[in-house]
Amino acid sequence: MDKKALATTYLKLLATSVFWGGTYTAGRIVVQHVGPYSASFFRFAIASVLLVLVTWRMEGGIPALKKGQLLPVFVLGMTGVFAYNAFFLNGIKLVEAGRTSMIVAGNPVFIALFSAWFFKERLTVLKLVGIFISILGAMVVISRGHLIHVFTGGVGRGELMIVGCLFCWVIYSLVGKTLMHDLKPLPSVMYSVLVGTVALSIPALMEGVTTQCLSFTLQDWICLAYLGVFGTVFGFVWFYEGIKKIGPTRAGLFINFVPISAVIIAYCILGEGLSGSLLLGAALVIAGVYLTNRKPSARPVIS
Repeated sequence: MDKKALATTYLKLLATSVFWGGTYTAGRIVVQHVGPYSASFFRFAIASVLLVLVTWRMEGGIPALKKGQLLPVFVLGMTGVFAYNAFFLNGIKLVEAGRTSMIVAGNPVFIALFSAWFFKERLTVLKLVGIFISILGAMVVISRGHLIHVFTGGVGRGELMIVGCLFCWVIYSLVGKTLMHDLKPLPSVMYSVLVGTVALSIPALMEGVTTQCLSFTLQDWICLAYLGVFGTVFGFVWFYEGIKKIGPTRAGLFINFVPISAVIIAYCILGEGLSGSLLLGAALVIAGVYLTNRKPSARPVIS
């Protein structure tokens, strides 16, 4: 890849991290008035329409899925769209936007760990240290500085749901890497979003989405549009392009910027404070992510 193309990829991934940072504030706002499944459904219904139109134009039509692609696309839709957002919007109703983002910031570490397992990517002593530090930081954030609570059941339901988001996204990233050997990023995202939207329609209907939508405020619709357009269409497509061009571990590094932008946006818009446990956990998570993704000279311990 030439320098210009590489720089463009990095800029897109950086913009994606900012877009995703904003989803925590948008999600926190919208779930105060809209049911979590209804909000998720509208987010991806908006995204589905745009993705179909964009795919049609950029690909010259809608590419048909091969038989072997059906299961991976279904898994992508059920993990990265359905399950992730069920966890996300239920969890963020109970946990502050900034704190939520710090828990999810552990994504690159787990992507690196499972990439080593499934794709035989190098995992060195330095990366193992980074993984430990980042997990420790996530535990500090989750427990609000009381680590013993992690082992005694003192962690709240909201925090556990956000941890569920983390693992859903790891699966989504790794399955996506496998799928994109045969299917381009844009159709991959489009099909996974369509699957997830259909799946989300069922709990949304049970939640009363058809009557809820009549009472949505302008602010609700703006937040849903942001989640659908910037948090999904641009975010998913550009992140998948990054995975394809520079690999899941290096692309995952840019998720490190998500909590930073999320905390800043939440502070500016929601007025959320910065506690000691949040700042300490953030420092540990960021340090761990840096070590995990730093190119070392040491020999790999797992290959």
